[in-house]
Formats: sequence, C-alpha cells, structure tokens
Amino acid sequence: MIRFRWFVLLLSALATPSVQANPLLAPPPVVQRQGHTALTTAGLCPALQSAVQQAVGSESKVWSISVLDSRGGLIADVNGAVPRIPASNQKLISTAFALDRLGPDFRLKTQLLRHPDGSLEIVGEGDPDLSIAEIQKFAMVALGRGGSQSAPGAASGPVRLLVREEPRRNWWPSDWDPVDRSYAYGAPITRLALTSNALHMAVMDPAARLQRILDSTVRQQGGQFRFELVNQAQREAVTARHDDSSVVLHSEDSAPMHALLSLANTESHNFTAEVLMREAADDWDVNRAALATTRWLQLQGIPMRGVRVRDGSGLSRGNRLTSRSLTVLLWRMAQHPLAGYYQASMAIAGQRGTLRRFLRGTSVQGRFWGKTGTLSGVRSISGILDTPDGPRYVSMISNGSYAPNSVMASVVQASQRLSRCPS
Repeated sequence: MIRFRWFVLLLSALATPSVQANPLLAPPPVVQRQGHTALTTAGLCPALQSAVQQAVGSESKVWSISVLDSRGGLIADVNGAVPRIPASNQKLISTAFALDRLGPDFRLKTQLLRHPDGSLEIVGEGDPDLSIAEIQKFAMVALGRGGSQSAPGAASGPVRLLVREEPRRNWWPSDWDPVDRSYAYGAPITRLALTSNALHMAVMDPAARLQRILDSTVRQQGGQFRFELVNQAQREAVTARHDDSSVVLHSEDSAPMHALLSLANTESHNFTAEVLMREAADDWDVNRAALATTRWLQLQGIPMRGVRVRDGSGLSRGNRLTSRSLTVLLWRMAQHPLAGYYQASMAIAGQRGTLRRFLRGTSVQGRFWGKTGTLSGVRSISGILDTPDGPRYVSMISNGSYAPNSVMASVVQASQRLSRCPS
C-alpha cells in the first residue's frame, strides 16, 4: 500500500498559500446574494456559448456545462440546472465543507487512553495514513515499553484493551456497489484504518486485522491482551454515566487538514474524502453526515434544486449535482478567507495529480486547478481557470458521452480564449 504522508506533506510545502490559519472561521460571507441572482441566461457570452454548444455537438442531452465569470455571472451554460451523477467531483463539496468547518491545521488523532478502571482503549478519527508501525507502537506503550508509564495489569496478567470502532453497518454507504467494496478504492470507512483499509484490495474486516497485528506484537514481547471491540455509541453512553478522567498515554496525528484536502482532491483518494465529510459533520453515520453537508451547502447559497448528497467521495451513484451548483461552490469558496488552501488542494492541468496529462503543452497548462471524476459512463471536470481577464469557474458533467475528454478540453480552451466576451 502506498504511504501518503510524504505526498501530502510535499504538496503542503510546495503549494501552501499565504493564508492565516483559523479553524474557527465563519462560513464564507454572502455577497449580495449574487450566488442566486447571477444565474440567469441574460448575461451569456454569445461567442463562448456557441463554442460550448459546438463542442458538445449532438451529445448536448448528456452534458451539463456551466461557466461563471469572476463576478459570479453565468457566461455559458448547457443544461446547467440538470442534476447528474458527478462521480469524484463530489469531493469538491466534502473538502470545502471540511476546510470551512475544521480549518487547515486540524489533524486527525489516534490515541491510546487509560481509563480510571485501569482498562486501555484505542480511539481514532480515520487517519488515512495510520501505519502498522504506528499501531505496533501503541501496543508497546500499552505494555509499558517506550518510556511510558506502565499500564495497570501489564506485569501480572492480560491487559484489557478496548478498541473503539464503528459498527459494520457504517463501514460503507449503503448504496456503494458490492463489487466496488472489494477494491482498494472502495475500502470500508472506519475510525482505525491501517493503510486506509487497503492493500492490493480492500481489507474486508479491518477491526480483525487490527486485532491480529496488536496481538502479534504483544505476544512477541511476552505480553497478552484481552480485546474488546466497542462502538462509539457504547462508549458515549459509558462516558455520560461516569466522570471520565482518562489519561492519554500515546497519540499519533495525521498530516494537517490542508494536506489531507490535497490527497482527496489532487489524487482523488476516496477514503480521505469520506473521513473529511464525517469529521466536518461530527457524525460517522454517513446519512446524517450527508444531511449536515446538504445543510451547509444551503447556507452557502448554492443552488440546491435536484442536488442530492449521499457520500463524500462520489463513489455513490445516488449523488446528484448540477454544473451550476459546482461553479457557484467554486465561486463562493474563492471568497472564503481560506480560499488559497482550497484552490491549492486541486490537481493542476498538465502538471499534477489526475490532471497531469490534461492539456499538457498548451496555454492552459499550469492555469487550471480542478477536480476530475470518473465512473462507468460518467466523466466530470470542475475547477478554476486563470485567464487574462480574471478567473473563470468551469464545471462539466457528462452521463453517457461517447468522447468526453475531447469535449472537456475544447470547453476549457474556449473559456480561456474567449474569457473577454467579444462584442
């Protein structure tokens, strides 16, 4: 399994914008409700509109395309209000939600706790880069090794070790295809996820794998654990009944949030996007997290007609977005105090991530930051295009196009070439 931390920290070093980090920042400021009033066809640019229609040709029924100018005005649109399956363009929503709610310096924590009754517990928040070596370190600390205070019972008998995890019903969104669940990109979404619950394929029982690794490490040291798997609801009920003065014996932190955003958007890592949505919602039930995401979108003034959020990654075919919704989201996030982090998390045309081959060697190279999406029969690209006349916010979703890549390339190039609408 590929290790991610080196990747996200490198992206952070290369592309961290000069933005003051503040995890308590409010949602983006509303600018005279332009997110609604600007979405009319009255201001369409005839030259660009003609170029977009020519690019889609006879396939216009399967496309949704929208282009906004720097003021949020709609300058080109083909079926922009028609909801379609967005594939991984869904990640633009979950990452925006997470950045706004949690801030760029938030880190996912995995901790070993010692409770007042002497029991130990491992708790996590879904770090996608949690490694076997780090889990082995938890086991050693639990046995009193590594300079930490000895755990009660470590020398005289089995250590009671609670492993807090989500119930199996929460491991996957219910409408993920069973076939997808077996692949690394569809691995179960759990709080304690060694190597993102994936090797060459998905690890189908991550809790059992975690226990095997802990048990093996402890036995090699001559120790013994008595494992108990508990879910979040059970632990919250116990904490509510008792004064919990637990002590943190050891903690491992993920890469910072702004780097995790890059992993989700630049490399389209499904597990990370799912965790970010749940953490931003403060709820690991995917249905409630999706509802919280939907409410957040409404507060940002995003056009919601036909929009449906079912997961954070876009692997669900129950998701529905419109190209107008995505362009308005991009435009609204450009007004956000943390806008630089959001844009820096995206792939770059001809240079980086899933767009590294897109329009390489053209005038668009290095000037389009975006997110791709791919499912069977679905292709999407949405992002920010730098032009001499200011930024353009572009979104394209096809559900059934015969040659989507050529259409997308033509639309982006036309949006750059005709950024100033000819009279």
